[in-house]
Amino acid sequence: MNSTPSVIVFDVNETLSDMSPMADRFAEAGAPAELAQIWFTTLLRDGFAITAAGGNGGFAEIGAEALRVLLARTGIAADPESLVERIMAGLAGLGLHPDVEAGVRELRSAGYRLVTLTNGSVQVAEKLFGPAGLRGQFERLLSVEDAPSWKPARAAYDYAAAVCGVAPEQMLLVAVHPWDIHGAAHAGLSTAWINRTGARYPAYFASPDFTVASLPELPAALGRAGVGAVL
Repeated sequence: MNSTPSVIVFDVNETLSDMSPMADRFAEAGAPAELAQIWFTTLLRDGFAITAAGGNGGFAEIGAEALRVLLARTGIAADPESLVERIMAGLAGLGLHPDVEAGVRELRSAGYRLVTLTNGSVQVAEKLFGPAGLRGQFERLLSVEDAPSWKPARAAYDYAAAVCGVAPEQMLLVAVHPWDIHGAAHAGLSTAWINRTGARYPAYFASPDFTVASLPELPAALGRAGVGAVL
């Protein structure tokens, strides 16, 4: 870990939001429920490819087009655009993982500045936090739509640091995605991996500074490491 962080940066999709209901959206459309995970993986892959080529594509636009391609492969012909619209609308109706609210409130009470940094949209994050009353816990909701590139490119993390007025070394990224942990580590951030499923961390990525099974475990893990918020 590089230094004591004052700002905790949260990934949003899958880290805070429970995306499992998206499988129901696919099933309702007559597509295999497991296509939801394939779709999200495809969306990320193609977004990363655009970033690697020097662009910065829109999450919703890439997601919708990836969905059209996948639905066409299933042979679903009835009003495909309506299906795309209904499935994509599911992103705005997702809820939080059960462990998120307590963890967020405890970290904020400990004095950390909390922000989000998503490859998706700020509007989706706003809707995610509203029902739980968590919007006020976050200082800023940031999106790579306003940055030069998607995560895990360094420019995305540098953008968040610049907006927050701190050096990258004063930030800690919290994510469930090892690729996000890797990108943040190479940009100079400290990192915390939430491993809710007991998965193996890929050895080819930079290791996280902290690994926890749920978000409420993070404040204690930071405390044990002697990490306190720099106020």
